[in-house]
Amino acid sequence: MRRTSRRTVDVGTALAVGVLATGCVAMPSGGPPERVEQSAAADDLQVHVYPVAPHPGELPADLLAGFLDSSNADQANYDTARQYLTADASHRWKPEAGVVVLAKIAQAVGSGAPQSGDAPVDVAVSGEQVARLDGKHTYSADHAGETYRQTFGFVKESEGPNKGEWRINSLPDGLIVDQTNFLNGYKAVHRYYFAVTDPSADHPVQVLVPDPIYLRRRIDPLTAAAEATAAGPSDWLAPAVSTALDGVRVKSVSVNDNRVATVRVEAADLSGRQQQCQQMAEQLFQTVADQQGKGQLDRLEVAGNQGGCAVSAQQVNQVAPGSLASGPSGGLAGAQAYFQLETGQLMRYQDGTQGVPVPGVLGQPTPAGQSKPSVIAVRRDGNAAAVVNQDGKALYLPGLGDTDKLGDLVVPSRAPRPDAGLASPSWDGRQDLWLVDRDPSAPRVLMVRTHAGGPAPHTVVPVQVDGIDGRTVQALRISSDGTRIALVLRSGTGATTVALGLVLHSGSQASPQVRITALRPVAPQLTGVASVAWADPDQLVVLGKEKDTLQQLHYLGTDGSAATDSPLQIGESMTSVSATEVRTGDNQGPPAVLTVSDTGIYRLKDNQLSEVSSKTRAVAFGYPG
Repeated sequence: MRRTSRRTVDVGTALAVGVLATGCVAMPSGGPPERVEQSAAADDLQVHVYPVAPHPGELPADLLAGFLDSSNADQANYDTARQYLTADASHRWKPEAGVVVLAKIAQAVGSGAPQSGDAPVDVAVSGEQVARLDGKHTYSADHAGETYRQTFGFVKESEGPNKGEWRINSLPDGLIVDQTNFLNGYKAVHRYYFAVTDPSADHPVQVLVPDPIYLRRRIDPLTAAAEATAAGPSDWLAPAVSTALDGVRVKSVSVNDNRVATVRVEAADLSGRQQQCQQMAEQLFQTVADQQGKGQLDRLEVAGNQGGCAVSAQQVNQVAPGSLASGPSGGLAGAQAYFQLETGQLMRYQDGTQGVPVPGVLGQPTPAGQSKPSVIAVRRDGNAAAVVNQDGKALYLPGLGDTDKLGDLVVPSRAPRPDAGLASPSWDGRQDLWLVDRDPSAPRVLMVRTHAGGPAPHTVVPVQVDGIDGRTVQALRISSDGTRIALVLRSGTGATTVALGLVLHSGSQASPQVRITALRPVAPQLTGVASVAWADPDQLVVLGKEKDTLQQLHYLGTDGSAATDSPLQIGESMTSVSATEVRTGDNQGPPAVLTVSDTGIYRLKDNQLSEVSSKTRAVAFGYPG
C-alpha cells in the first residue's frame, strides 16, 4: 500500500484559512510556476511535510513514491530520503544539483518483476516539464512543455540491515517535484551583486542588481539565501555583475529583536580588507532584508574568523536596487509627463492635479508649421528629456529649465515614415539614453551619452545586439541599473515578442563600446507585444497578447516566471504602458502602471483602470526613465 509523506498544517489565524480557501494561493492548472509572494495572512498557513522512512517489504513502485515524497519534505539533509537508497547510491546522489518541476509525476515499471524474484527492476518517472532550477537555484522555463523521463534502478539488498529489501541503486542527481509541492516547498527570493564598472563612463557608479532564485521555504531561509549569494550569481547575470564574496563561506545568519542581523562567515582576515568587507555586508544586507521584509532590518554585521564590519540600512540605501531610478529632485523628478495632443506641450501631472506646462521650450505650444513632438522620455533626475518629433526623423535632448531651448539635433534618421523611425527613448540611472532607429534600410540600437564638458556635448554609440536571428528591434526599455534591457522584437512574420538582454560596456571614455548579449525570451507565448516597462528592479510589465486572444497586462520576473497576479484583461485600444521602479510610502504596494489609448490616459489601481483626466488627450505619457 502506497504511503505518503506526513503533512501538518499550522494555522496562524482563522483569516488565513479563509484566504487559502478562496484560492488566493491556488496553483494554476498549467503554464510555468508562478512567482508567489504570499500575503502575511497566507504565510500564517504553512503545510509542513515530514518524511516517512521505507516500510519493510515495499515494492519498487511504492518505494519510488516514498523517495520522491521524502526528498521534497522539510528536512535539511535528506537523511530519510537516503534510506531509500543503497549505500553506494546514497554516496553518489547529489540532491543539490538542481530541481525539475513537472506538471504531474507519472511512474511506469520497466523490465523485471517487482512482485517476486531478485532480478533488478527499472521504474521510470515522467511528466510534462514546467521549469527547472539549476545548481545555483536559478529558474528556467526553457524546456517547458517538453516531456521529462528518467529511470530509477532497483536492486534487492543481499546483506546488511536491509537484506532482502528493495532499494534504489541508480538515480539522476537533483530533485523531482510536482507543481503543487513546488509552490508549497519553494519561495522566490533575490540575492544581490554589484553592477560591473563601466570603463568608458565619465562617472562610474555603484548599484546592487537583483538576481532572482528559488529556495526551500522552511529550511533556514536566511542562511540559505546568504549561502546562495556567496556561491555567486546565476550564469546568465554573471558577465554583468561582480561580487565581494569570492572565497567566502557563510556559516550562519541570525536576526535579533533589535533588527540587527549577524552573518558569521569563514573568510581570510577581514580586518585589513575593510572596503571589501563593507561591500560584502551591503550584498548580504540587501539579501537578508528581502527575506525579512521592507523596513524590518536596521543593521547587518559580518563576523569573520579575524575581523569584521557592519553596515546600516541608510548606508545600503545608497547602492540599493532602484537607487538610480531617481536622482536629485529636478523639474520632473517623481512626476508623470505627457504631450498634450492638441498643442504639443509637455505637461506635468501628479495625483489630484491638472496638468501644467513644464518649464522651458517643451512647455510652450508648438509653433504653427513645425512638427509636434510625439515621443518623450524624461531623464530619471527630472532635469532633461529626450524628444522625438512627429515624423520620427529627429531626436533632441532639451533641458527642463526655464530658459532651456530645444538644442541641436542629436540623432537623425532616414526613416521613410514615422512608424519606421526613431522610437522608445529610455534613460538608465547613469544618465545614458537608449533608443531604436527602425529605418528598414539601416535598423539600429543606439546609446547617447551626455558629457558635462569637452568639445562635443553628446556621444552617439551604435550598440551591437547579439542573437536577434533576423528579427528587428522595435522598442526597448533599459533597467535603472543599466545592466539589463528589455527588447520588443519583430520577426519576419510580424509577430512581436519580448526578450531580455545583458548590457556589457567596454572601450574608453573617448571611444565607448556597448553590446547587448545573452538574449533570453520572456513570456514566449506572447506573440503580439505592444509595449513593455520596468515595474521594479526585477519585474517587467508587458502589454501584449497570445495568438487569437485579447490584449492583457502581464507581470513577469526577469527569470521568466510569472508574478503573483494573473494577467489583467485590458482594452484593445491601449497602445503603450509605463511604470516606475520608484515606490512611495512603505514601498510594498503594487507597481504604479499607466496605459495610453487614442482616447485618454488610464491608471491601473486594484486591478481596475481609471481615467486620469477626461480632458486629456496625449500622444505620449510616462514616468521618468
